[in-house]
Amino acid sequence: MNRRAVAAIVRKDLMVVVRSKAVLLPLIIVPLLFLVLLPAMAALAPKLATLPGSSLAGMSTFIEQMPAGLRQTIEGLDESQTLVLLMIVYFMAPMYLILPLMVASVIAADSFAGEKERKTLEALLYTPTTDRELFLGKWLSAWLPALGVSLGGFFVYTLVANLSAWPVMGRVFFPNAMWLVLVLWVAPAVAALGLGVTALVSARVRGFQEAYQLGGVVVLPLVALVIGQVTGVMYFSIGLVWVLGIAVWSIDALLLWLSLKIFRRAGLIDRLG
Repeated sequence: MNRRAVAAIVRKDLMVVVRSKAVLLPLIIVPLLFLVLLPAMAALAPKLATLPGSSLAGMSTFIEQMPAGLRQTIEGLDESQTLVLLMIVYFMAPMYLILPLMVASVIAADSFAGEKERKTLEALLYTPTTDRELFLGKWLSAWLPALGVSLGGFFVYTLVANLSAWPVMGRVFFPNAMWLVLVLWVAPAVAALGLGVTALVSARVRGFQEAYQLGGVVVLPLVALVIGQVTGVMYFSIGLVWVLGIAVWSIDALLLWLSLKIFRRAGLIDRLG
């Protein structure tokens, strides 16, 4: 394995991302929305509920319908603290996973399909690198930034959540153990999932937008997780998060195997023609 060649491919792809507004802007705007605006709004929710026409009266009924394990986590909290804890710690957890998924999908679409669109892939295919080195370089160029955004975003989210919710909670309450497992175990797997799906789709399409839009269907399971928590059907416990990570990593292994079988230099050159 030629590590220098792999590193060169990663650097080249990341430079393209930095120079492309169409790719870079979503990678800035969406994390700011999820990691700054939403937790700040969640922390202000109890104050908004005191405005005329608003009420927390339905909170007790909602709590009664929650799973027993989730009810235990909010014992001893008043209604305002309960609302903040539920929104910032639990309801936002599956939404956080959208970030590594989106970052990996956007960069992978640009790295695989975008090269075809810009007519720069052919020159890369004729370089003295093996198929595996070329694939690994492009895979890492999407996966590593996704990890960076998810880890950096987690620290930003922690800071914003604790500062904005301090008037209500009166203490540092975030993160909990479940979030640590989510960030370190599940988020890298979800990034690899978005990358794997987009890589497979990119092998069949010719442009960035088409690859990104088709690969975006992988976000639907995360939407289902959000709905499941909001409706009280399930909640993100440590056990569930571990199992979720195992399931996603298993799918990633399958996608990686399929991608390696499909990613062949000769076939890509034929498609360029």
